[in-house]
Amino acid sequence: MNPFIEIDPLRCNGKPVIMGTRIPITVILDQLGETGSIESILQKYPELTYSQIKGVLEYCQSMINHTELEVENV
Repeated sequence: MNPFIEIDPLRCNGKPVIMGTRIPITVILDQLGETGSIESILQKYPELTYSQIKGVLEYCQSMINHTELEVENV
């Protein structure tokens, strides 16, 4: 999987978080959507690294690439 992401049913209700933290990847994505800047995320969460943020984005890309969508014909 991804060395920066962990999924533990006992942590954050099983939502994917950054390894060793309780920061869900959705928080990182929300911050990135608001600011558009990895640097601003690192300022807000100084315990994180650039590599961890990049790992979040790689994890999301992997999830999207491995998702099959069914399109309903209307």
